[in-house]
Amino acid sequence: GDKAFAEFLTDEIKEERKIQKHKALPAMSGGWELQVHGTEAKLLRKVAGEKITVTFNINNSIPPSVEEEEEETRGQQKPDEQEPDITSTPNFVVEVIKDDTKQTLVLDCHYPEDEVGQEGEDESDIFTIREVSFQPTGESDWKETNYTLNTDSLDWALYDHLMDFLADRGVDNTFADELIELSTALEHQEYIKFLEDLKSFVKCQ
Repeated sequence: GDKAFAEFLTDEIKEERKIQKHKALPAMSGGWELQVHGTEAKLLRKVAGEKITVTFNINNSIPPSVEEEEEETRGQQKPDEQEPDITSTPNFVVEVIKDDTKQTLVLDCHYPEDEVGQEGEDESDIFTIREVSFQPTGESDWKETNYTLNTDSLDWALYDHLMDFLADRGVDNTFADELIELSTALEHQEYIKFLEDLKSFVKCQ
């Protein structure tokens, strides 16, 4: 059984390498510096007395409906069928740190499932802000006792200002599009690495 499993994984890795769009991770425009630790990625940028970091994790970043299709197509691929494009749309957290304050403004953003892939709607934003809070700068654990603003019941004018605030710091639709591209490439890279690790594990006697 293990031998057949290992052979299957060898073929699977070959197939995945064939459809891999990016051998190296695509770069983000706008001078973002990328740091990757396993499945977590962090983008950093400094703007006039502020440090902006965007953090996201590729785990569970593929919408469930796509995952089911993906399982089916990856399992029994007919040569003439196009595999659906698998897209990773992770939640991402934007932190804005001003040089002279001890507080960090934290904005929790996500891609609404119905918005992604809708071309031609220039006015609508492809990501939304879900929550906003202040956290003490430099502390890794966030305080549950700090007030968190949920945007569901927020005044739209305030929400628009928050979106503009992000856009002024380089987090806009272009950024969000490029983030999907980067995350998708990273997810695929990690998937292939996982298959390779699994193959080594299965073959190990």
